Amino acid sequence: MESELKDLNSKPSKSQQPDPTHDDVSTKDDSPLLKSDSSSADDILELEKKFAAYARNDVYGTMGRGKLPLKEKLVLGIALVTLLPLRIVLGITLVVVYYLICRICTLFSAPNQEEEQQEDYAHLGGWRRAVIVRSGRFLSRSLLFLVGFYWINDTHKDSANTQENSSTEANNQSEEQERPGAIVSNHVSYLDILYHMSSSFPSFVAKRSVAKIPLVGLISKCLGCVYVQRESKSSDFKGVAGVVSDRVHEAHHSESGPIMMLFPEGTTTNGDYLLPFKTGAFLAGAPVVPVILRYPYQRFSPAWDSISGLRHVVFLLCQFVNHMEVTWLPAYYPSQEEKDDPKLYANNVRRLMASEVYFAKANLDSPSV
Repeated sequence: MESELKDLNSKPSKSQQPDPTHDDVSTKDDSPLLKSDSSSADDILELEKKFAAYARNDVYGTMGRGKLPLKEKLVLGIALVTLLPLRIVLGITLVVVYYLICRICTLFSAPNQEEEQQEDYAHLGGWRRAVIVRSGRFLSRSLLFLVGFYWINDTHKDSANTQENSSTEANNQSEEQERPGAIVSNHVSYLDILYHMSSSFPSFVAKRSVAKIPLVGLISKCLGCVYVQRESKSSDFKGVAGVVSDRVHEAHHSESGPIMMLFPEGTTTNGDYLLPFKTGAFLAGAPVVPVILRYPYQRFSPAWDSISGLRHVVFLLCQFVNHMEVTWLPAYYPSQEEKDDPKLYANNVRRLMASEVYFAKANLDSPSV
């Protein structure tokens, strides 16, 4: 387990899409990255270690711009003129169909609006909510099938197959029946969202601009997304962390409350590492369900790390078969100490996830958490 946890606390570069709310400040000086003395090799190795979680190791190379062998060029060329247009047309069709379903189900219904510019249809009841959820799960899985995830290897572990931890041992039988307030998952790709929509249809945290995107905006409101809002003129505006905490608390105590899906790493990686967790998912002190996603590959990695979005989508759609492995761990019930200390709670959940699936490479250091 020592080698399975990676400490990448330094701020990633702009191309690696760091979380805008990250408060860490780099303590490095302004000296050049490459020096003329003998320490240059050490500096390069240090940089490779720090940014290893964002490095691409597939056939397409760094940023998806590596030199391809002739065979790969031929396969890619054929897929560009056959598979790519077919998948784009069918994918757009599925999105439009689901948008129309959401539009019909939300007719004459006002969105729930708890906070300024936070509105959703996730609290609809009756047949409307049932149709939105069931069709959403089916069409999300259909989209995954369309882009090559013909089968997904789901593994559900029970408590007997999971490493014991002090907080779990302290919980009694009644606590284990409590409803989790959130699902927490490592973050590898935008495909993670489609998988979680197909499996549990939870609410996500999204940029405010997502609500204004044609088709996708209404779908995000039906999911119950919490929109990132930097500023507000309202004096009682609680911020994203406050809204997320309230939603997690609501899902924990109410069967009708939509469960939250949170990526505590705050950014995507290449899937080989588990970055330090932010505490947003753990502030409410509610139980969480840890989920681990992996994308085995031979040619192109579905991980969205250091590659541009458009290039990634094109290469992904040109790959006939893609693979996904998912490990669901038992709900994690925090001890009182963890409830009082969200950082401790986050670190312990991260340790548990790392103990179940091998993340870090053996020659790299473990984090100091």
